Amino acid sequence: MPFDQNPKDPLHGITLKDILERLVKRHGWEEMARRVPIRCFQFEPSLKSSLTFLRKTPWARQKVEGWFIRELLTYRPEKPEEPKR
Repeated sequence: MPFDQNPKDPLHGITLKDILERLVKRHGWEEMARRVPIRCFQFEPSLKSSLTFLRKTPWARQKVEGWFIRELLTYRPEKPEEPKR
């Protein structure tokens, strides 16, 4: 089900792995560690260690998911420039 078909839950259909991959791609591990200061983001960060920790630690997962939701609501990708003719 596409994202916009369930307006009550902005995370519906988006996995924790997807969330982490998108945030890391956009911000990098350093910014992740600054905003959510947990060891799995600070020292030898990896997707696997972060997923393991976040699945076991509700408060940390809430911070990451909250950050992601705020970005979904405010981020507007730049439109590619139209080719000049």
